[in-house]
Amino acid sequence: MQQTAIPFTRKDFGDDFLWGVTISAFQNEGASEQDGKGASIWDTFSRRKGKIKDKNHALVACDFYNRYTQDILLAKLLGFTVFRFSLSWSRIMPNGTGSVNQAGLDYYHRVIDACLEVGLEPYVTLYHWDLPQALENKGGWCHRGVIFAFEEYVRVCARAFGNKVKNWIVLNEPFGFTALGYMLGVHAPGKFGLSYFLPAVHHVALAQAEGGRVLREEVAGANIGNALSCSQIIPYTNKEKDMQAARRADALFNRLFLEPALGMGYPVQDFPLLKRIERRYALWRDWDRLAFDFDFIGIQNYFPLVVKHNPFMPVVKISEVKARSRNVPVTALGWEINGNGLYEILKQFAACKGVKKLIVTEGGAAFNDVREEDGNIHDTARIAYFREYLAAVLKARQEGIPVDGYFAWTLTDNFEWTEGYRARFGLVHINFDTQQRTIKDSGYWFRNL
Repeated sequence: MQQTAIPFTRKDFGDDFLWGVTISAFQNEGASEQDGKGASIWDTFSRRKGKIKDKNHALVACDFYNRYTQDILLAKLLGFTVFRFSLSWSRIMPNGTGSVNQAGLDYYHRVIDACLEVGLEPYVTLYHWDLPQALENKGGWCHRGVIFAFEEYVRVCARAFGNKVKNWIVLNEPFGFTALGYMLGVHAPGKFGLSYFLPAVHHVALAQAEGGRVLREEVAGANIGNALSCSQIIPYTNKEKDMQAARRADALFNRLFLEPALGMGYPVQDFPLLKRIERRYALWRDWDRLAFDFDFIGIQNYFPLVVKHNPFMPVVKISEVKARSRNVPVTALGWEINGNGLYEILKQFAACKGVKKLIVTEGGAAFNDVREEDGNIHDTARIAYFREYLAAVLKARQEGIPVDGYFAWTLTDNFEWTEGYRARFGLVHINFDTQQRTIKDSGYWFRNL
């Protein structure tokens, strides 16, 4: 390992600060057809020609299903105190509703018990993008019945694990999976257009609140949050049209699911298109059901967005000014590296009335890691990234912003959705031919911190 200076200490963040690492079921588990698991939309989507780079799939992924003990021990070895993972809905309820797969419940009991045995606090995410295909066949998040199926699923999980798990995250990045999967069609289930996106948004917004209510009812002392993707929005110029574009982008990317949960409804003032949701569901009397008093909001920030007005862009009239065109530091995926963007978004979310506490529930960077002749991975760029972003968190915390934890994405290299295995975010390198784990310098850096 190459020694890299750490400009702060763990104590600077306070004894109550949470240090976590994050994985997800579909990206890590593999075992896609074992022990009664049903198909998810990502199982289906990954089989479609040309959707995943290099024709990759997640049939095995990181084999976390069989190697969970090893990976949990790695998380402990690196010094973390929190292990965040998600449950596979289709592993627990293969058809999305109805019959429960006991083998799925037993598996997650083993994972939870392994965390508790080594002193890692489990933070369980109920939904991390892998909707059961059986529900998608009925319309998926575009169909109102998915809300009731989700309530049923959450109740099964709460009753099964609530005596062991007190920290819950209802949904992971609702804007991400609705926009990418139900508007742009580039993620599962591959649907395109507003006719899919708007109903999906509304049903997901209802589901995040209903899921929270089920947890509150079923789990005594539950600590309930929701994990939202978010970016500082920066107008390209001070021209009024660019400023308006930035306000629209902020409503869409940052506030679309936050404000309904806070009882504010959809941000229609800055994004009038959302009035279509209000008109479509006017007779359902859903508006009071959108709100839920979350104990914390998960912040998932990777980069700021610079935007400008684009009259030729359908619907939103916004286009991004790409980071590479602005000659700023970027990751292997072309995402801007800018810790100040995280600081600014923490300030923005903390200022929202009704937000009690923030946790950075994901943060990390993909780089083109190279294994040296000595077998080590000297990922100094990733270390610099974490140093910059954690400094931003510390600055916010010292200013009184209630940010109470940072969870690194991710423990091991994994199946990174449409990027396949090209995009490596892990603190631990995986040889996907042999499943050999090798701790990167960034992993040792966290251990030293």
